[in-house]
Amino acid sequence: MQESGADESELAHLLGAPRALIEAWLDGRSVPSPDHLVKVREVLGVEDETGRGSAVGPEQQVDPAETPAVWYHRPGHDDGGREFGNAAAFAFEADLEVLAREATQNSLDERDRRSDRPVNVRYTLHELSGDALARFRTAIHWDDLHPHYEAAAAQDQKVGRVISAGLREMFERDRLVLLRVDDYNANGLTGDDYEDGRFAAVVRRQLESRKSDVAAGGSYGLGKATLWATSRLGLVLMNSTLSEPHEGHTQRRLIGRLDLPWREVDGRRFAGPAWLGRPDAESGNAEVVRSWWADEETVENLHLTRESDDPGTSFLIVGAHDVASLADSGQDQEGDVGDDEDSLERMHERLVRALGRNFWAAMTAGGDRRPLLEASVRTLRNGVEYLEEEQVDPQVHQPARSRALQAFLSGTTVDRLTEAGQVALATVPLKVPERDDLTGTAGEHRAVLLVTEATDADGRINQVTAMRGNRMTVKTSWVPGLPVGTNPFQAVLLVGRAAGDDAPFAAEAEEFLRSSEPPEHNKWGQTEELRMRYSPSAHRRIATLTSETNRAVHSLVAIPKEKKQSGTSKMSKRLKISHKPTRAVRGTVAPPKLDELNAVIDPSGAWQITAEVKVPHGGEPWRMSPVAKLEVRSGPRPVVKWAELVAVSNCELSDGVLLFPPGPGTRRAVFRGVTDVSTHPVRAALTGLVVELQESKGDVA
Repeated sequence: MQESGADESELAHLLGAPRALIEAWLDGRSVPSPDHLVKVREVLGVEDETGRGSAVGPEQQVDPAETPAVWYHRPGHDDGGREFGNAAAFAFEADLEVLAREATQNSLDERDRRSDRPVNVRYTLHELSGDALARFRTAIHWDDLHPHYEAAAAQDQKVGRVISAGLREMFERDRLVLLRVDDYNANGLTGDDYEDGRFAAVVRRQLESRKSDVAAGGSYGLGKATLWATSRLGLVLMNSTLSEPHEGHTQRRLIGRLDLPWREVDGRRFAGPAWLGRPDAESGNAEVVRSWWADEETVENLHLTRESDDPGTSFLIVGAHDVASLADSGQDQEGDVGDDEDSLERMHERLVRALGRNFWAAMTAGGDRRPLLEASVRTLRNGVEYLEEEQVDPQVHQPARSRALQAFLSGTTVDRLTEAGQVALATVPLKVPERDDLTGTAGEHRAVLLVTEATDADGRINQVTAMRGNRMTVKTSWVPGLPVGTNPFQAVLLVGRAAGDDAPFAAEAEEFLRSSEPPEHNKWGQTEELRMRYSPSAHRRIATLTSETNRAVHSLVAIPKEKKQSGTSKMSKRLKISHKPTRAVRGTVAPPKLDELNAVIDPSGAWQITAEVKVPHGGEPWRMSPVAKLEVRSGPRPVVKWAELVAVSNCELSDGVLLFPPGPGTRRAVFRGVTDVSTHPVRAALTGLVVELQESKGDVA
């Protein structure tokens, strides 16, 4: 090289090999293969004195397992085509909640079903700085990557701006956030490096989903792209323990994949992706790399050490960021990264919330049924625990819904709710259509509907949460048309295999609903796949399922007519709604108006009311104060205070004032109240009750 005046970059270019491989030869970390030596002699014009085409004897042959890992960057297309990013990554926002949903769904789908143990998923946030960051950059061969990152960051397009922000975060703030997603008791990345299998589907290919189980959550092959979308540097490293051997090995199968836009580096054009691996001597292209079976030291340096020998995969997202977290702190994901000391706390909290909201059902056990999933989140700084590992508990995040599912799994449901804590069960029909554009019905599936009383920790009340076999929440919808006075509830709809192994036509229902889900798997409705695999009108079966579900909910939560009429007849004469005019009418828009009032006297002597309000269409939001007065035989009506006010639906409560936003389709709102007995001058049993809705004296919203 010295005699010919060639440097490492020029020789790498002439050989069509990574520069890192040339540097490894010069540093004595590896020895060129015979084929490489022949090419070296050719490009440098050196004679082969042995006449054998190689100066390496049999005793000098190098074990491929000892060849160091290097980066292979896919060459640019000969036809001039250019991709400025992975289109699959743009299907989702770089949001930690989306990542948690998609990555955990994939782990759940890959649960090793040879046992009934749950798949264990652990999220680890790890912030590196100083020497720890420098050592990690060395481990990923940063010197080889840096010119590619600089070329990508110089491009004025979305991916380039994100990468530029990631580089500033690392070099100006001396900070890099790693996010590792580990799953245990899963299948791992099995199969060949290039041929069909789990490994090739995740590492080599786009838009391929190798999930044959109809109960699987994924079906588009897009979910894995969220891993790379969450990385500001487009880099994900993988360490997999296989459930079945490959090449005689099961542990520490390593590979790295980098997704960058088209770029030009040192006069060469590169298409986009790159892989970290060992050169594949059997490949037709000497530059191509494949996965390798790493030693424990390499795995540790890459922060990929797994906690046990259970099969599964560890995905390390390098330069993790969260769009929602950045938005909360006023930062721009494509612009400058400001000082944000709380970002780790927020990212940790958002991961926990997302797991609890989307996978509470998969983490719920009952009877002899074990949970399908266990999940936790922990946070480190330079290898030291910063936030303690937090196990996600479904009873904490979704207490009422978890109680409902647990009762179903344990077989302790009832036909109708008569006591607190009970779970009522009903079945709802789903007529599964025939396949291949036929208009008939393959069979009637009976979905399971569970209803129980809501708790304060459940969030929005009077909702139906629907799911199928993998028990990931697909959609949550409000039940319309509930009568005033309905006790708050939560409902769970189990469809397909989630309804039980013996549910009729469960597999057919799974396949039908899976075809009706978009890539986000967050609703059931018309999709192109549903139209092609069934018929253009097949989505109407889903609309019918929704209406039947709502009807069944009404029957389970409605107050029996005779009881309601009896209570109303006794109390109605003592209740009055005052339509005292408010201070102003905005143009032609009248203020919200009390329309219906139900009330009872509780054992403490307080009035408990449920009020329904007519909300005007259009205009600005109204701020209204409900006022309670006692109806006495003579004299002015005494005003009593509220001990409790609750906004139930289509309104909000702030400092004792109700806000009624005139949203599209909003016509009625409901609130509840309990009077303060200490402000009653006369016992409630001796009075009537008048409720007025007055415009707030504060500024109009």
